[in-house]
Amino acid sequence: MLEDNSTQSRSNLDSIGFRYKTTSGAHTARTIMLEELKTLLFSRPESATHEDYRSDVEDFNLLQKPTENSRKYTFKPLSTLYALSPDVFLFQVFRSWWELDESAQDLLAFQLAIARDPYLYNSASMICILRPGAAFVKSDLEEHMAAAYPEKFSKNTLESLVRNLSSSWSQAGYLSNSSKKSREAPQISYVNVAFALFLAHCHGLSGQRLFDSFWCQLLSDDKEELYDLAHRASMRGLLKFKQASEVVEVTFPTIEMPGNE
Repeated sequence: MLEDNSTQSRSNLDSIGFRYKTTSGAHTARTIMLEELKTLLFSRPESATHEDYRSDVEDFNLLQKPTENSRKYTFKPLSTLYALSPDVFLFQVFRSWWELDESAQDLLAFQLAIARDPYLYNSASMICILRPGAAFVKSDLEEHMAAAYPEKFSKNTLESLVRNLSSSWSQAGYLSNSSKKSREAPQISYVNVAFALFLAHCHGLSGQRLFDSFWCQLLSDDKEELYDLAHRASMRGLLKFKQASEVVEVTFPTIEMPGNE
């Protein structure tokens, strides 16, 4: 069972880009929209603004949608899931690391999405208890989400939500893409571990608690793998990682947290 052991208030987390307060999410209508996100980020430099991204989708139809309404309907969930603004701290860090390792991008996008979509975040406690190879049963997730949000969803909305959630977990590498889905272990990179540690750091955690956090448990329960990838991230300058037996230290000297200027 994944545990959120944050020491930060939800209002503080919301201010830097997490979305916990809302009782809605993009997954009632869309998945994590990886291909659209990749196209959008490829077209713009790191300094691009929210208005730049909006204009690309709605005015210039970069994503090749057939109508004006479909362009707006596409941009809204993308903005909800990823913020798409350098003024949002989480997206700022995400965007600065996006191009470091192409193999990490699908999971990196998922990590940001799960920090910003309450429905996706809530579904983690059901998906991640499954061991690799275990069958994924859609009705189990439907029951889980219905219990988490009683009387919120109609039958059709619940079915759409669960269909989109399961697709997002598949796109990130946690579920197979076959008609009968089963649990898989995602392929993780040093960038993914660095971002997980950063997300845990934002929650006020330090030392070993970073590796025990929801964000690292989401990637792997193999501490040695996480330590190894944290060391690689340290070698590449994303963070500083020191380990002496069970004592670990992780810092982010190149990242200035909001309010610490």
